[in-house]
Amino acid sequence: MTTGPLSGLSFVEMAGIGPAPFAAMVLADLGATGVRIESPVPHFPLLSAQFDITRRGRPALQLNLHEEADLATARDLIAGADLVIEGYRPGVMERLGLGPADCFARNPKLVFGRVTGWGQEGPFALRAGHDLDFIAAAGVLAHLGRRGQPPTPPQNLVADYGGGAMLLLVGVLAALWETQRSGMGQVVDAAMVDGSALLTSMMRSLAAQGMWSPDVGVNILDSGAPFYDVYATADGKWLAVACLEASFFAEFVKVCGLETSWLERQYDPSCWDQLRMVIAEVIATRTQDSWAGVFAEIDACVAPVLTMAQAPLHPQLAYRETFVTIDGQVQPAPAPRFSRTPARLKSD
Repeated sequence: MTTGPLSGLSFVEMAGIGPAPFAAMVLADLGATGVRIESPVPHFPLLSAQFDITRRGRPALQLNLHEEADLATARDLIAGADLVIEGYRPGVMERLGLGPADCFARNPKLVFGRVTGWGQEGPFALRAGHDLDFIAAAGVLAHLGRRGQPPTPPQNLVADYGGGAMLLLVGVLAALWETQRSGMGQVVDAAMVDGSALLTSMMRSLAAQGMWSPDVGVNILDSGAPFYDVYATADGKWLAVACLEASFFAEFVKVCGLETSWLERQYDPSCWDQLRMVIAEVIATRTQDSWAGVFAEIDACVAPVLTMAQAPLHPQLAYRETFVTIDGQVQPAPAPRFSRTPARLKSD
């Protein structure tokens, strides 16, 4: 039996890569019933279907949308669904005869979720691009990195998943809520450049107050501050130190045996280079496990930097069962948690 807060919601996913399948996975994790329409000819061989976690929770139906019979099947599936999501370039669904106007004609309450890099309209709408391009244009990439170094690509987590998939999910769920009152569907245009820009709201707020420099690697949250950075341990691993507040920094100073005079100089940028050297020297005296043990019961905002293989073993993540094993593959469990309608993984 399907459970979860989205139980009873039906969706059709037009198979692609990046944010759309991730969003479809989350919908399925939370109880929605979906089907993935994919081409008989795979377009992105890098991800094997056997190991692609984002395919979980809904069956895949191979349809050649250039064949009238298969296209009719797709139209019927969409006509019976609450939601369709797709991540193609603008115009692709229209050329297939599956655009919003075509689908609304048969299902006026349909929510049509579209996620692209540049959006459905504008001078760049038809341009190709990937996560790195979108965060570059959105004013994100320029501020990621260390002082004196080139901007650092943050994997494809910001545009594809934070600014793309998550904003697509917010958009389609908001539209579904509105549909319950209006009885009318609508198009949700989720552009990764828009979502990435939205994620910079706090940094823009700080900049407006003169508290964020355009220079990279000199600010309090971008590795500029020595009390918000990572340090090498004695065994060549890493420790994350994030004691931003004075109370947490005081605990850190005490545990590390640093001079108490640092408490008065924590927020003085002229002292940061010296403080960084002092911290680095101390952290390098113990292994990562040793430091993790020392800080486990202390509120100093210090944590070991774990790999994907190590993360499931963290005591808090193990307790919450943040990761599950399916067919021998470790993967993230559904999130967030619900008190009355818990999400549960279901087979295809």
